[in-house]
Amino acid sequence: MNTTLNFQPTKFITSAANIRQLPEDSGVEIAFAGRSNAGKSSALNTITRQKALARTSKTPGRTQLINVFEVQPNKRLIDLPGYGYAKVPLAVKEKWNQALSEYLQKRQSLRGLVLLMDIRHPYRDTDQDLLHWATDCGIPVLVLLTKADKLKPGQRKSTLLQAREAALVFGGSVLVEMFSSHNKIGLPQVEVILSDWLNTPAEATVSADATE
Repeated sequence: MNTTLNFQPTKFITSAANIRQLPEDSGVEIAFAGRSNAGKSSALNTITRQKALARTSKTPGRTQLINVFEVQPNKRLIDLPGYGYAKVPLAVKEKWNQALSEYLQKRQSLRGLVLLMDIRHPYRDTDQDLLHWATDCGIPVLVLLTKADKLKPGQRKSTLLQAREAALVFGGSVLVEMFSSHNKIGLPQVEVILSDWLNTPAEATVSADATE
């Protein structure tokens, strides 16, 4: 039985514009992806119990690089560029999308994908595209319905049930949990899932190449 990891010692390693600038492709990584302003940075700070490990901004589209954080040696969390923000110049948007696509398709150490969606606006087109790609490649996905504190308890529960039912369409291994950086809703569940993935031996990692 896997032990829940202590995420508090997590430290920033580097930022990269593309996968060639990332650390050696070994060990195990979990990638965090989501639309701009979905709450990725806030979620990473909450999970690691640090106030400023990942920079947060009220300006969507701020995260332009792939940011690498080390939980333990050979166990990393990856903050991918946010996507889907309409006001970003097209050339910049294309560059971000290229970095995102390249990482997801070629990174051998990718063990799981955490896809963050605002609980009030789940499963937008770009979210669904990413889900289809990941499940087609055999990559486990954890859908985090962020900003859960914005809904009343009854509405949160019904939205979670609907989101879990909707996830069945994508097939593969898709888990769905609620999450709030404000009041820590869902934090224990997320820690267990991430620990399970990070404790999986690197040789058990499923890559896109392996499914081609």
